Amino acid sequence: MKKWTVSIIDRKIVSQLMLGCGVTSMTAASLAAKGYASAQSVSEKLNVSELSDPFLIKDMQEAADVINEAIDSGEKICVYGDYDCDGVMSTVILYSYLTEAGADVIYYIPERSEGYGLNKNAVDKLAADGVSLIVTVDNGISAIEEAEYIYSLGMKLVVTDHHQQGEELPRAEAVVDPHRHDCFSPFKFMCGAGIALKLVAALDGGDYTVALEQFGDLAAIATVADIVSLTGENRFLVSYGTELINNTDRASLMALKEVCQLSGKPVTSRSIGFGIAPRINAAGRFGSPGDAVKLFLCEDYDDALPLAQELDSLNNSRKDTEADILREIYSAIDSSPELIRGRVIFLCGKNWHHGVIGIVAARIMEIFGKPCFIASESDGEIRGSARSFGDFSIFEALSYASDVLDKFGGHPGAGGFTIKQGMEKRFNELIEEFALKNHAVMPVMTINADSALTAQDLDIDNISGLSLLEPFGTDNERPLFRLDNASVTEIVPLSGGLHSKLRVKVGTVVTEALAFRTPPSSLPVKRGDVCDMIVSPGVNEFRGNKSVSLTIEDIRPAMFEQSKYFAGLSAFESFMRGEELPHNYYANMYPSREDTVSIYKNIPDEGISPDTLFIRLNSPKINYCKFCIAIEALRQLGLVTVLYSVPAVKRVKVSVRADLNSAPVLVSLRQKVNS
Repeated sequence: MKKWTVSIIDRKIVSQLMLGCGVTSMTAASLAAKGYASAQSVSEKLNVSELSDPFLIKDMQEAADVINEAIDSGEKICVYGDYDCDGVMSTVILYSYLTEAGADVIYYIPERSEGYGLNKNAVDKLAADGVSLIVTVDNGISAIEEAEYIYSLGMKLVVTDHHQQGEELPRAEAVVDPHRHDCFSPFKFMCGAGIALKLVAALDGGDYTVALEQFGDLAAIATVADIVSLTGENRFLVSYGTELINNTDRASLMALKEVCQLSGKPVTSRSIGFGIAPRINAAGRFGSPGDAVKLFLCEDYDDALPLAQELDSLNNSRKDTEADILREIYSAIDSSPELIRGRVIFLCGKNWHHGVIGIVAARIMEIFGKPCFIASESDGEIRGSARSFGDFSIFEALSYASDVLDKFGGHPGAGGFTIKQGMEKRFNELIEEFALKNHAVMPVMTINADSALTAQDLDIDNISGLSLLEPFGTDNERPLFRLDNASVTEIVPLSGGLHSKLRVKVGTVVTEALAFRTPPSSLPVKRGDVCDMIVSPGVNEFRGNKSVSLTIEDIRPAMFEQSKYFAGLSAFESFMRGEELPHNYYANMYPSREDTVSIYKNIPDEGISPDTLFIRLNSPKINYCKFCIAIEALRQLGLVTVLYSVPAVKRVKVSVRADLNSAPVLVSLRQKVNS
């Protein structure tokens, strides 16, 4: 379960935005929730209609001069990219332009096994191949040693990157990166492909006409894939590029749209992020990034389609591998629930594919609502990836545990690390120690709604106005709203029970709400209940008729007291970790036999989500901590099975009467009560 928050917005600002921007009340409320206070501020970040002068980026002129000179003199140039979607698109953009400009040019993208960025072995190969100028895209800002090595071999280097600068810059003819400390360009948040596109414009004298027409689509895909801020120039670039994709005659995109089942459908930032980009990334994870480059260099659809199908196959392999790792993790958690009761989650496996453990870490974090560190031991090396949220910093946690790490890096939300042999247990202890010292109360995964809705807000024109805020992404997230006191009049299973459709009545308005990946049995509400929801509003059109439709992000009974729920969960997990609690807590945590029997009897034969069971019990005598203690006691005695990954609790048929008082969790709790 996630914590709900609703932004507190100034209604005067909402009115000002409605008048100044000419938007609906719902759109204005969403803008106000995102921090916009005037029409001017909206225009500066969301209504950008062009890209700024490429030469405003430090060293862009020098980079263009060096590359143009190399073209004119016939020097051999190498475009050196990266194996993710941004690196692939960056490589294709610059390589394609230089090829058309008549340059003697090749490209090189390291395989994932080589590691990120420039490496000396690759540099040696390029030198042997006669390369005299290396131009990096989407990497290079941290390649201090490698840059010196390039010059020691008599080659030159131009760096284009978008990552943060370290203490020093690499030796190069030009270092083009808006994050340089001495760069005062107006927009800092482009991805590598965005910088490559600006370099193309600079090579063309600063005119964006060719760059945008030929490569705006590729830069848009990379911008969405790299999860950079979708404000300012990025917003313009994605809007422009998405329009190109929707009207494309590029063979590679036509083929990719075909395998993504997007042919004939409008492409949005969401379909790029969940359809096109993962298939490009799959090449670097499960095949070779060169496969993706070859696809985007195709000029004939018949040549492109098999390559797109291969990327689709690689993406399916990626999904299968993720699923296999998750199944292994879920099995471990179901048999050892203590794995998810720490302040953070640390899991270490054998031969888990390093190309997907970051994705797996994000998935486990999302499911269990805790910072997650996933490591895999392969060929004598223990490498890992971590994901976090809120104010828990992955980088600070890894720094705290640095004595047991061979190397690490990252930022507050994500990071990578390599654990010294035999130090996995100590690593786990150290990150738990860090969490306890720095977060007496751990951050809770939160869903934030822009504002609350009323029945009057559920108007087709009002909701349609939200489309003005697209494309959605980082710093311009899809608007969510809280809708309270909705009466559930009907629940219909969809897709064989995988999803649910609810018909709800809010005031005098009746509408449909869809709960994806939630069967009716897992809903915390039933027909006749009054519920609160966090929803994403939309408009359906069928045979010319339009209707309001809501997509449910989360749902719970009306008046649910989430503060008591999270306090109870925190107390339960603290107790299970052996942490000391205030003495008066223990008696309030202890379930009576009557409480435990009531919980057991209310478990349906087909099983039920523990949270749904707790909500449906609706007993003033049973707080959430007491409920968790009772479920744990039943599990320890073999009276129920608990699948924490589904989640589900099911009764077990037994023939021998169990002594509830003998459950280890109750024995420990009684000792605390009586001490």
